[in-house]
Amino acid sequence: MKGYRFSKFIPKPAQGSSAFDNLLDVFLQLVSITGGDVSEALAWLTNLDKQYNITPEGYGIGDFIDELKEKGYLTEENQEGNFEVTGKTGQAIRKSALEEIFGKLKKSGRGQHKTNISGTGDETGTDRRPFEFGDSLQQIAMTDSIRNAQINHGYGDFMMTENDLEVVENEYKTQTSTVLMIDISHSMILYGEDRITPAKKVAMALAELIQTKYPKDTLDVIVFGNDAWQIEVKDLPYLQVGPYHTNTIAGLELAMDILRRRKNANKQIFMITDGKPTCMKVGIKYYKNAFGLDPKILNKTLNLATQCRRLGIPVTTFMIASDPYLKQFVQEFTKTNNGNAYYSSLKGLGHLIFEDYRKNRRKKF
Repeated sequence: MKGYRFSKFIPKPAQGSSAFDNLLDVFLQLVSITGGDVSEALAWLTNLDKQYNITPEGYGIGDFIDELKEKGYLTEENQEGNFEVTGKTGQAIRKSALEEIFGKLKKSGRGQHKTNISGTGDETGTDRRPFEFGDSLQQIAMTDSIRNAQINHGYGDFMMTENDLEVVENEYKTQTSTVLMIDISHSMILYGEDRITPAKKVAMALAELIQTKYPKDTLDVIVFGNDAWQIEVKDLPYLQVGPYHTNTIAGLELAMDILRRRKNANKQIFMITDGKPTCMKVGIKYYKNAFGLDPKILNKTLNLATQCRRLGIPVTTFMIASDPYLKQFVQEFTKTNNGNAYYSSLKGLGHLIFEDYRKNRRKKF
């Protein structure tokens, strides 16, 4: 009797993956979660090994630490066990985040992106048009031009004139300047939910994607709590939440200042937050109110949304919360700015940001 026999699936071990490579993936995740605290990450890794036996026979965590130092992932201060991560570790974390979030995306050419403007541009399009003075020979669609010549002049004595020629439209390429704002207020770790780690992973993946695939674009990262300040991409894996309120106003002001200095025509702000604005600076003092939407803070925030719209800077808000009054605030903010808003779970955050980034770079604001 013919048929199929089903049995339990036992996946084969990954080809070419050594014990070090397998442990490195876990270690990079732990370093990011602990905000760059290597000692705590190694302690967690040791406990995981004790509980789940993740190291093979004859290879322990001590061997793994030695390899980390040999391969340039860690440096040790004064042989006292005080480890510090290196730039190589930060780059590996960003690449890991890129593969985790955008790993299913197909790679394409480096660096530029299309707009809806056609003409004498840089990238071959699909549209055809009659030849015009000034078009280059490379633009001529030979197959289409020969077909036109045969239709217009017959098959006998082959002849081609200027009127038979067709050229392929080229598309202009443009550049995009993006500012990514990340909320680091205390609420990002409240209620037993770690919201800052997924936000960091998304930021790292976006940064790595831009640097490798679109190197002519710019990405600036801002964090905002009681104040707002700019951080380097290399500092993203080690970002931590503080005992802060949410000063969205300071974040928007800093983002606008950065984008004013960018010469690109396309500018945009992505804001990842989980709460309402609860803080603003008045002179040298902080005005704070965490109980509901304060009209004074709200009006200032909406005024900045209007300024961004006038400057042609859309703000896309990714709200990691679903409270009705927070949705109302985001809707009002989005309407004022004429931007976009998403109420996202942590799981789908990366894909939403990438899709909006890719969509916006096809526009000319």
